[in-house]
Amino acid sequence: MGPRTKPVIHYEAAFEDHLRQKGLPYIAVDEAKKALFAGAKLKSFDFVVYRPEGKNLLVDVKGRKLSATSASLQNWTTREDIDDLRQWQDIFGDGFTAMFLFMYWWDGRPEAAPFKDLISHQNHWYALMGIGVSDYREHMRPRSEAWGTVHLPMADFRRLAKPFEEWL
Repeated sequence: MGPRTKPVIHYEAAFEDHLRQKGLPYIAVDEAKKALFAGAKLKSFDFVVYRPEGKNLLVDVKGRKLSATSASLQNWTTREDIDDLRQWQDIFGDGFTAMFLFMYWWDGRPEAAPFKDLISHQNHWYALMGIGVSDYREHMRPRSEAWGTVHLPMADFRRLAKPFEEWL
């Protein structure tokens, strides 16, 4: 896989560990992207995940903390993230689907989590909810014009996002 040039964020480390445990082939793309697309000015995504069947995944991990006192499913991102991830999908072509993976770090007891499926990594619990960039773009709403952020209304997010396992 090679050394990483960016610091490993605990959300990404947890996801990478999950991929290894599932035996899924993947590439952490920070180095791979630089080698393949040295002239590109696009923001990098985090992983290419090779699925046993269907389209492979271009995954941009979005880490969010979730607690019993604040159980809001934050799903915001930037317009730049959406535009760049869509362009990566076009570059990689028909065999790939670009997606946001919202990883919710649950700081409570796993049995009290608002999700039925959690993964564990280094004594932390995470829920993995994925949504395709095209669906996200179609239903997004402005969050902050000043910051260039958008989000999905909660009803749309709950309807469109699905556990990562369902993407496999």
